[in-house]
Amino acid sequence: MRIFHVLLMTMLLLLAPVAARAEGAFGQGVPHIAAELTAESNAPRPGQDRGSGTTIAFSMTPESGWHGYWENPGDAGLGMTVKWTLPKGVMVGPLRYPVPETLLIAGLMNHVYEGPYGVLAKLTVAPDVPRGTKLPIRVRANWLACTDKVCVPEGAELSLDLIAGDGSVLPGGRAQFDGWRSHLPRPLGSDATYALADGRLRLSIPFPAAAEARDVHLFALADGLTRYAAPQSVARQGDRLLIETEAGQGPLSGPVQAVLRTGDHVGFLLTARPGTVPAARSATARTLFLALGGALLGGLLLNIMPCVFPILGLKAMKLARAGGDEHIVRREALAYSLGIILTCLALGGLLLGLRAAGTAVGWAFQLQDPRIILLLLLLVTAITLNLAGLFELSAFGGGERLAGKAGASGAFWTGALVAFVATPCTGPFMGAAMGAALVLPIGAALAIFAGLGLGLALPFLALAYIPPIRTRLPKPGAWMGRLQKILAIPMALTALGLLWLLGQQRGTVAILLGAGAALILAAVLWWLGRRQHHGRHGGFAVVCAALILFAGIAFVLPTHAPAITASAHGIPFDEARLASLRATKKPVFLYFTADWCLTCKANEAAAIDRSETRAAFEKAGVTMMVGDWTNADPAITRFLEAQGRSGVPLYLWYAPGRDAQTLPQLLTPATLTALVS
Repeated sequence: MRIFHVLLMTMLLLLAPVAARAEGAFGQGVPHIAAELTAESNAPRPGQDRGSGTTIAFSMTPESGWHGYWENPGDAGLGMTVKWTLPKGVMVGPLRYPVPETLLIAGLMNHVYEGPYGVLAKLTVAPDVPRGTKLPIRVRANWLACTDKVCVPEGAELSLDLIAGDGSVLPGGRAQFDGWRSHLPRPLGSDATYALADGRLRLSIPFPAAAEARDVHLFALADGLTRYAAPQSVARQGDRLLIETEAGQGPLSGPVQAVLRTGDHVGFLLTARPGTVPAARSATARTLFLALGGALLGGLLLNIMPCVFPILGLKAMKLARAGGDEHIVRREALAYSLGIILTCLALGGLLLGLRAAGTAVGWAFQLQDPRIILLLLLLVTAITLNLAGLFELSAFGGGERLAGKAGASGAFWTGALVAFVATPCTGPFMGAAMGAALVLPIGAALAIFAGLGLGLALPFLALAYIPPIRTRLPKPGAWMGRLQKILAIPMALTALGLLWLLGQQRGTVAILLGAGAALILAAVLWWLGRRQHHGRHGGFAVVCAALILFAGIAFVLPTHAPAITASAHGIPFDEARLASLRATKKPVFLYFTADWCLTCKANEAAAIDRSETRAAFEKAGVTMMVGDWTNADPAITRFLEAQGRSGVPLYLWYAPGRDAQTLPQLLTPATLTALVS
């Protein structure tokens, strides 16, 4: 498959001049990646010492949504090819590429650049070239410009007119080239070692324990070292980085070269030689242990969400009704917990499967589909009306089992509903846990998802298996009916929130459709309640009507999200714009949010959208950038992955000239104003 891609791209590049003429004939000659040849000094100094000559660069600027390729493009694509026409006495060295980014499309790993970048080369002038000699530099460059759906071969005839001189550099040129040089991989002082066993490649790379390394990825310089799309597990062991991944198909029998990314376009050029590589199991076990702890605590905190707490209250009332019957109590607790854990495992497994297939999704991907929001709106509406006493669940087949002694089935599906509604928002302790789940082996990842479910089920398990806690519950009585109606209030607020979210995803028309569907369902359930009052049934007819209602409204929902505009609180997320702001030393506060994320909205109300925060940021010239993940956005998903996260919220602070600082998931105004104080 790799050979097929290379042959195909080579043929495309050979046809690039023809394609360029055809584009021009149809008025489509503007390249999707603009290229310019520039020199650090217009007067390179002749000589053979280190200070002679000058650095030249291909300044490449992709359009939004387009990308270019690294020298080893990965599973698809092709790097730049150049053909120089040089005057006598002038030589140009090999191209030097900046540290690339990863882009997974349909299961194929691409090594790309999605923002402006510079490809550098050293130009030297022979000592015998007299000063004042004109040096016309000409080059034919060909490259491939791609989106996630289409590739276009592009090229240009580029030129520089230099004059042999004293090598003087203008200050503006120095700053521009220093910026490009900062993105080149730096030589690693010591050799790494690698070992092959059972189709796995393991590397031990010398790297100081005190040095920061984030978003670590190994880019092989030649084919055959690794399978590009395979996950790479990274662990630290003292002053070494241990990387393990699936080996490539090529034979390995000597030193190999690769680029190790250790930050945003920051990395090292390393040489690895065959040797002994220690196992990284202890580090992986520590990562798994910490991630499991975060998942348990995060799941426990999800119980205070307004759409979960009423259901937990109902389950507690069932325990009060059960009295001292330990068998009933514990059976329902286990069924409820099993429903939660299996749903979390199903969501996690689906997430891992979609990502393995090349789809850019993260935790809470289900709430990015407006049809799921519509389904949840109807479910929550029905639960609200049931809590309010409009109808009884006994009208539905199996309803008696939900309320009686054989309620294990009902407890199981209640747990499944709780997990489906509660898990989307990444709260405290969950961010790092969910991020770790995406890089750990599949068994460990599923264990983290199960841990999240166990944390969500813990309060009910504690009530069931710790009698002293259960005995503190009030005795059954009339208060239970009043409490049930009170619990209908947060469920009704949840329904309103889902209706608002539907509008955020698909506009005003979706709000009207969702409100109409909820009102029709309420009317049908009121009809059912009236029939129950007279001792008649009708649950099956209501279920059929609700399914038809859902299918009909889902079919006519708008298919496109409203256009994203700059909000009053910041500019929309754009990675190229972020890189541009950082290059000009502008402070940036970047946060990722979603309308279905309660933690996000709480932080925005309590800390971000506050007068003191806005005043401090405005005084310091801070640019606020907002990544809205309410609807599926592959660019945001990839950026979150690069930060080791799989969901929102995420808050990043970029001080001028420094790498990103990850802020806590619970913010205060003091936390933000302290950044610029």
